[in-house]
Amino acid sequence: MENADAALRETPDWPARPLILGAIGLLAGLLVHLILGRGYGGNLSTFDAAALTGVTLAAGLTGYTLERRRWLWSVAFALALALVGALVVAWNGAPKDADGWRMVSLLLAVAIAAPLFQAARDQGARRFPYDIVHDHAWTNVVLWCACWVFVGIVFALAWLLATLFDLIKIDFLKELLEENWFWRALIGLAFGAGLGLLREHDGVVRLLQRVVATVLAVLAPVLAVGLVLFVLALPFTGLGTLWEATKSTTPILLSCVIGALILANAVIGNAPEQERRFPALRFGAMGLGVVILPLALLAAVATGLRIGQYGFTPERLWAVVFVALACGYGGAYLFALVAGRLDWSARVRPLNLALAFVVCGVALVLATPLVSFNAISTRDQVARLDSGKVTPEQFDWRALRFDFGAPGAAALKRLQASANPAVRAKAVEAAKAESRWEIKQDARADTHRREVAANMRVLPRGAVMPDALRNKLAESGLCTGKAACALLMTGPSEALLLRETCFPKPKPGEDLSRFYVCGDADRYVLEGADWKPYHQVGRKPVDTGALHAGYASGTVEVRTVPRRQLFVGGVPVGESFE
Repeated sequence: MENADAALRETPDWPARPLILGAIGLLAGLLVHLILGRGYGGNLSTFDAAALTGVTLAAGLTGYTLERRRWLWSVAFALALALVGALVVAWNGAPKDADGWRMVSLLLAVAIAAPLFQAARDQGARRFPYDIVHDHAWTNVVLWCACWVFVGIVFALAWLLATLFDLIKIDFLKELLEENWFWRALIGLAFGAGLGLLREHDGVVRLLQRVVATVLAVLAPVLAVGLVLFVLALPFTGLGTLWEATKSTTPILLSCVIGALILANAVIGNAPEQERRFPALRFGAMGLGVVILPLALLAAVATGLRIGQYGFTPERLWAVVFVALACGYGGAYLFALVAGRLDWSARVRPLNLALAFVVCGVALVLATPLVSFNAISTRDQVARLDSGKVTPEQFDWRALRFDFGAPGAAALKRLQASANPAVRAKAVEAAKAESRWEIKQDARADTHRREVAANMRVLPRGAVMPDALRNKLAESGLCTGKAACALLMTGPSEALLLRETCFPKPKPGEDLSRFYVCGDADRYVLEGADWKPYHQVGRKPVDTGALHAGYASGTVEVRTVPRRQLFVGGVPVGESFE
């Protein structure tokens, strides 16, 4: 921490910095408005997206890195990285066809590069002392969050004043806040000025940073105990249930890895003198270091199983990248623990710095089209279709049409000329679809139909659920998965659907009055060959002329009419229906 404090002492005060950064933010907000116009970025051209990226990165990086000493370095760095970012976005093509994870990857590379540059700038040479790099990284995160809080406060005050003046019929401020150019410029001005003000009070920011780090460090033993118990319990519980949930297993495990890394580093600190020495915190961090690799390996197996079952998709390939990085961190932390034992943090710090360079480089490469996950996924999925691993009915035509970008579109065009009639018909149908929901996923529907049949209790006893109604429920996703239901067949053309979750079973002695039925039963009516939900059945038109005439003449009366209503256990449920 001595290096970081020395760098702080060497940094002169710069009272003009809030004004400079506020002006840069204001200019950036106006430029963003000129690029976006009246829209919100939904249909940006390639040039507009590149320009938007360049302006945002140039302003943001200048704000975070600008110092009076070596200010030209900061400006050159910000402009260079902004140019790289704009070129990468332009290389990726139109935003509507681009992979959103590439932008995330680009922003991650920029976020890692900034503290590395800040450390080199402070040293005046290509040196990267760990304590200075780590200190700048934490400070940047704290500044990012604090600046957005400042922006929120500015807007709250602006709306309060606008509402106040509106009370006396002076509404110019309210009208200004509704103008796109004004609130975009105000965001830039508030963020830049807030950043400048906070950077002029480094002591406050560093105090806030240390408070955040202390709070996170206290949580390290809690997470460590939970993750260690989870890993130790796996041999006894088995991995079967873990693999059954392969779709959610990897994100959850990777989130645990990220949490472990953040909390472990909060305990380790920037330097030995900043490390938390309290035994619970120290051993908690060590426990987190131990479990990172097992969790990463479990995520790797889960991802591999998912790929083995369903092949490559861009999301699964990104998961492979994240899992590989998690394994790298897990291996590094385990090595530090084995080699350093109680003094493991001294080995972790240089490893963190080396891994930061690796992640920055990998993220920058993956932000470009040099590695096309869309092309890899398209080749793999089409190969599975050609080899017969999946049938045309099981093939994910939605993904090929809407998720795989230009490679998917090119493959779909080729499949429209396939010698296989079933493949050709499905490809033509997918190519005509304007939205993903127009493409029927037969394989998923088959699964849903089986689940509906397994989850459904048909009443009265002996009644049979019509196949067409089962198909309708499967298409809507009702009573699928583990959602149990009951179906009351009131006749050959009418049925009432009840969901088991709406009828909780009370515990012995529990007050029954607090239970209630959640909503009405879903009513389905057969019209022609199609079962339609009750809310989609057209209501009979009302003669408004007769209503008006009756009201005017005083023809108002009360009639006793028969009603139909659902009863469960003798208790009426919902409203009456026709």
